[in-house]
Amino acid sequence: MLQRRDFIKSIGGAGIFAAIGVRAHAAPQGWREFEITYNVALKDPKLPARLWLPVPQDALDYQRVVDLTWHSPVVGDLLWEKASRAPIVSAVWLEPTTPREMEVTARVMTRDRSGFSAEGSSPAELSEWLTPSASSPTDGIVLRRAREIVGARTAPLDKARAIYDWVVDNTFRRAETRGCGLGNIAFMLESGDMGGKCADINSLYVGLAKAAGLPARDFFGIRVADSAVTKSLGKSGDITKAQHCRAEVFIDGKGWLPVDPADVRKVALEEQLPIGSDKIKALRERLFGNWEMNWVGFNYARDVTLPGQKDRPLGFLMYPYAESPDGSADFLDPANFTYKITAKEIVA
Repeated sequence: MLQRRDFIKSIGGAGIFAAIGVRAHAAPQGWREFEITYNVALKDPKLPARLWLPVPQDALDYQRVVDLTWHSPVVGDLLWEKASRAPIVSAVWLEPTTPREMEVTARVMTRDRSGFSAEGSSPAELSEWLTPSASSPTDGIVLRRAREIVGARTAPLDKARAIYDWVVDNTFRRAETRGCGLGNIAFMLESGDMGGKCADINSLYVGLAKAAGLPARDFFGIRVADSAVTKSLGKSGDITKAQHCRAEVFIDGKGWLPVDPADVRKVALEEQLPIGSDKIKALRERLFGNWEMNWVGFNYARDVTLPGQKDRPLGFLMYPYAESPDGSADFLDPANFTYKITAKEIVA
């Protein structure tokens, strides 16, 4: 988790600049470092206008935040959403003559995940990842389907794999779904409409796993580099529309296991491969227990109300979010929001 470290603030002629979490470092062997930059310029003329940007956090033994800085004509702040502890950079514009602009830069180190993460969780934390939310219930049809899938299996890893295979076999990626989808898993199961994108497919895995008694969580983030596995699973440079959520499941006595059934379906669609092809079979095996870390995670927040937010709660926090007296901006329309996100790898 991202922690508050040495805080530096200085005011100059161009605006206000802040930095948090600066560490002297050199990327260790096996780690990569990425720089992610958000540029935001709100168009809405009505005031007050407020912006919230999800930013990366430390995660287990595979992701470390090196530096987080921001620059804006107004004072910004680093906040933590109360329930999920998601880190957020936020700013408020009150004066009509002040440009509604902000630039935020995060530097993050990652290393590929393979197998279980050694760092465990306390009983209280594991209980949190069994708790249902509005869009991720664990009763009703979700519980019934989880019981059908798991059947007589009792070993946690066997249950986790059975749910994974069921999700891969029974969902499909729908290209026309806006953004990453809604993640309304009860609707998917009740309607029989099993199409969507990562926030639908991976959230379905998480909900079914929790209903089967396995602590699980979505990790919302963004792709930051090209993939060494296959073209469909990477994005570099302009990553404004490269958001992607993943899933983790906790196996008692072993730790957190990374899974990503949604990316199996993404490659099948985008590379026009049948689910039974050799490449998809290999990818299915790989994505049960492995993450290529050309991706950076932001937070685990579900059904969240941001500090100071006026509009309805968000199903998840993966995109920039802004409000004015006219309501919230469409975060799935970055050209009119307006924002741009870029990424580059830092090579020593």
